[in-house]
Amino acid sequence: MITPVLAAPSQNPPTANTASSNAPGGNATGSNGFGSKTTGGNATGSKTTGGNVAGGNGRGQVSGRIEWRACAEAEFQGMRCGTMRVPVDWSRPGGEQLELALVQRPADDQARRVGTLMLNNGVGRSAIEQLRLAMKAGLPHIAGDMTKRFDLVALDPRGVGRSTPIRCAEPLRPAGVSYFPQNQRAFQKLVTHNRALARDCLRRNGDLMANVDITSVARDVEAVRKGLGERQLNWYGILYSNLLGRTYADLFPGRLRTMYLDTALDNTGSPLRRIFNEASAAEQSFNRFATWCTTSDDCVLKGRDVAAEYDALIARADRDPIPVAGGAHRPLTGEDIRVATQEFMNVSFIQWPALAKAIAKAQAGDASEFTRNPDRTLDLVQAQVPTCLDGARPIRTFQQVAWVRKRLAEISPHLGGAVSSWNRYAGCIGWPIDAKAVDSGGKVRGAPPALVVQSTHQALALHSESRALASQLPGSVVLSRAGDDYSMFMVSQCVRDSANRYLTDRTLPKPGTVCTD
Repeated sequence: MITPVLAAPSQNPPTANTASSNAPGGNATGSNGFGSKTTGGNATGSKTTGGNVAGGNGRGQVSGRIEWRACAEAEFQGMRCGTMRVPVDWSRPGGEQLELALVQRPADDQARRVGTLMLNNGVGRSAIEQLRLAMKAGLPHIAGDMTKRFDLVALDPRGVGRSTPIRCAEPLRPAGVSYFPQNQRAFQKLVTHNRALARDCLRRNGDLMANVDITSVARDVEAVRKGLGERQLNWYGILYSNLLGRTYADLFPGRLRTMYLDTALDNTGSPLRRIFNEASAAEQSFNRFATWCTTSDDCVLKGRDVAAEYDALIARADRDPIPVAGGAHRPLTGEDIRVATQEFMNVSFIQWPALAKAIAKAQAGDASEFTRNPDRTLDLVQAQVPTCLDGARPIRTFQQVAWVRKRLAEISPHLGGAVSSWNRYAGCIGWPIDAKAVDSGGKVRGAPPALVVQSTHQALALHSESRALASQLPGSVVLSRAGDDYSMFMVSQCVRDSANRYLTDRTLPKPGTVCTD
């Protein structure tokens, strides 16, 4: 049973003073991996032009052109790597500029080419790295019409990866700072750190810090569409980029031909509803893992009460943080282990054996397996900043945090609600940069009917969230896939067949279809 979601605390979003945006950047130079040098910025890996972002003096006009060159990396053989300059602040097109990075894989069958398919990953995730890993995993051999009839374009969003990235020196969450403060003193420590992190990022990134919001990213996509010379784009989204696609369709009606949306998030309610939904989804996934582990030969904890042993491990780590072998990482608290647990479950059930080994190793006194990030496309700081910009931030007191903590403990007794959406939200408490309004409610009139694909069990999102997103895109259909996976095109032939039919001729599966392979 899914725990009912209660209303959020009756509080208005906090009003923060807009931080100064004239801090100078650094002067590092280096290669951006695309065959060109970088200038300005803090070793960003991409070129920026203008005072606040890069520390330079030039401003210039946005050309609207993509500068292409042959890619150098083995996985990108035969592809084109490109860069494009866009304004840091789209309301000031003559101001500072940043550089977007993208990779284009031409369709195998150019004579029957349909168009461009934009590949997008979650917030703080590199679409270029996603494409690289997909190519390494043999995407062209399994993708069918996706790679035969579409140019694939992977665009790293502003602030992420090979585009001009957000770079900060302050750690995201240092030792002694908890996202679940137990008292006013711990809460104030969290607020103080969040403000210090934001100000450090602001000093190093200037105006870019306040302009990595979802609306600015959507405007970048439109600039890329024009640069590609396409009348319409086709959209391949996962998680956050589903909401990005929705925003793009809202801003630029008629510019999307198709929308394939994998692992939808419900953005129709308050931020706390999203957090509670994810906490419920993660707890369900953990219970499935614990049940599997008790009887599976692939689990090193087979035959034991895995849930009870996990709870005991968390309590032990909270009393006395568990060391990490080699000393490269601080000892882990129970909160740290809970956060890492969801990361093991996010990608797929194929990570379950590794999670069991991580638990067993931590029980033996080495928590090092919980310091590994299974998602190599994700940068946590680059995910944190846009999270703090997009939408309301109603929590600003310890009393509100205590209320949320109590609800999360009820919804998620094993994981305690230590899920990515809460961690990012908690990292925004006290943030000294105003949030921006995000349209997250009604129907999007400019969007095509979408194919929304959702696992029946996923640690990031409840299956019901797919219906919430589909309801905003008239005519859309939810295709369910039995299992725990994320990015289902890569793991299910049934999903691939449905996706390719939809992408090529816009034929949607029948409502209620479930893939079981």
